[in-house]
Amino acid sequence: MSNQKPLLEARAIAKSFLGIKALDGVDFTLNQGEIHALLGENGAGKSTLVKILTGVYRRDGGSIRLDGQEISPADVADAQALGIGTVYQEVNLLENLTVAENLYLGRQPRRFGLIDRRRMRDLSRQLLSRYGLEIDVDALLSSYSVAVRQIIAIARAVDLSGKVLILDEPTASLDSHEVAMLFSVLRRLKQDGLGIVIITHFLNQVYEIADRASVLRNGRLVGTRNLNALPRMELISMMLGRELQAVEERHASLEPHAQLQDEAPIRFEAYGKRGSVAPFDLAIRPGEVIGIAGLLGSGRTETAFLLFGIDRPDSGTATIDGRTVAITSPEAAIAKGFGFCPEERKTDGIIGDFSVAENIALAMQARAGWARPISQRQQKALAQDFIRSLDIRPPDPDRPIKFLSGGNQQKAILARWLATEPRLLILDEPTRGIDIGAHAEILKMIERLCAEGMSLIVISSELEELTAVAHRVIVLADRHHVAELSGTQLTADNIMLAIAGPSQPEAA
Repeated sequence: MSNQKPLLEARAIAKSFLGIKALDGVDFTLNQGEIHALLGENGAGKSTLVKILTGVYRRDGGSIRLDGQEISPADVADAQALGIGTVYQEVNLLENLTVAENLYLGRQPRRFGLIDRRRMRDLSRQLLSRYGLEIDVDALLSSYSVAVRQIIAIARAVDLSGKVLILDEPTASLDSHEVAMLFSVLRRLKQDGLGIVIITHFLNQVYEIADRASVLRNGRLVGTRNLNALPRMELISMMLGRELQAVEERHASLEPHAQLQDEAPIRFEAYGKRGSVAPFDLAIRPGEVIGIAGLLGSGRTETAFLLFGIDRPDSGTATIDGRTVAITSPEAAIAKGFGFCPEERKTDGIIGDFSVAENIALAMQARAGWARPISQRQQKALAQDFIRSLDIRPPDPDRPIKFLSGGNQQKAILARWLATEPRLLILDEPTRGIDIGAHAEILKMIERLCAEGMSLIVISSELEELTAVAHRVIVLADRHHVAELSGTQLTADNIMLAIAGPSQPEAA
C-alpha cells in the first residue's frame, strides 16, 4: 500500500479555537481501496480533522489534495461534489420519508417538471441491490433497523460523492450480526476502489476491518501504522500516552483506610443494559476508591450512567444495606446518597449563566424538592463555606460560573455534591482540562474524602492517576468489565494489558 498514489492527502493541518490549538500540524493520507481507522481519545482532534476534510470548518493552515489536486471545500455540499461523503453515528436522514425519498432527496429524477416517482423507485432498487439490500423502497425509513439505515445512508453518500467515505462511529448502536452486515458492505466498497475512513473505539473491529490506523492525541498525529504489523498493546499505548509523569506512583504503599471493611453495603449484581454495558458485579465499601479504566467507548461513562440512574438497567439488581433498591433516575440515586460529577463539565455539569452559589445549591435543592426552594441567603452561606474549604477562585458566590476557570468550575461541581454528604461519589474524568495546580488539589481531595469514609468511583483515562488514588481498578473493553486489579498488580502497564486482552492483531 506504501507504493500507491494517495487518494486523499492532508498535510500540516492546523486549526485553533479561541487561541487553543485543536489541530497542530496534522498529516493524514488515505489510499484508494483502503479502509483507514482514525483513532484517539476525547479531545484528540478526530472530529475537527473530519470537519475540515468535509468543509464544516475552514483550516487555519496546511493543505488538502484529492486525486492530486489541491482542494478547499467551502461547505459539506462542496465536499460532496468533490467526492467526499460522510455518515455519522446518528444517521442524518429523515425517518418520516420513504427509503427512495431519502436516497434521492434534493436530486429527485424529474419528468415534465414533476418528480418521476417510478424512476426514483427503480433507481433506488438498483442502487441498494449493489449493497445486497432487497427492501421495499416505498416504506418509511423509520420502519427499518439502525443497521439498514446505516447502509442506506452509505449508499446515498457514495452515490453523491464516490471517492472518499468517512464513517463516524458506524457500529455504536449495532449488534454483532449487524456489524458483520455493515463490514461486508465496506469490504465491497473497498474492492470497488473507494477510500474509507472509519472512526471507532472498538479495537476488535479496527483489527477486523481496517488496513491502517492513524492515532491523534492532543491535536497532534502520534503516528500512522499498518495494522497487520501493529501489536494491540502498542496501539493502545499510542492512544493513551504516558504523560502524567508528575503523579507519584505510590500505589505499592497505598494501604486501605481503617474504615475499609470487608462488608460492602452497596452492591450491584449482574447489572447491565443491552447496547450500553454488559452485566457486571460491583461491591463498594466505605472509604474505598474504585478506579474505572478503559478506552473511550469501552463502557466507562455508560457504567456511571447506570449506577447513577441516568440509564435504566435491563438486568441485575442493586442492594444498599442489604435491601434491594430501584435506581431508575438521578433523583432516586440522590435520595440513596449518590452523587455524580459528569465528564462533560460545561454541558452536563454547570449552568453557565447561574451564579457559583446557585450551581453549588442545585443538588441540595433537588433533594429537598422544588416545592421547598432554598433561599438566596442559604445558597450564599453554603457557597461561601465551600469557597473557603475548596479554595474556589475568585471567591465570589455571585459570579456567573461560566467565568471561572475549568479547575474552579470542577471544584464548584464537587462542592455541589459534598453539600449533600453523599455516601458514594462518582467522578467521571475529574481532572480533565484543568491546570496542574487544580489537578493536584482534586487528587488530594479524593484521598481526604476516602480517609473520611466516603466511597468513590473515579473514571479516568490517565492510568497513572488511577494507580495513584485507587485501591482497585475495574478495566473495561468493548463494553464489558474484563478485569479487576488491586495491590501490587495495580500498575499502568497491567491496566493496558487488560485493555488489550488476550487476542493478537490479525492481518486486515
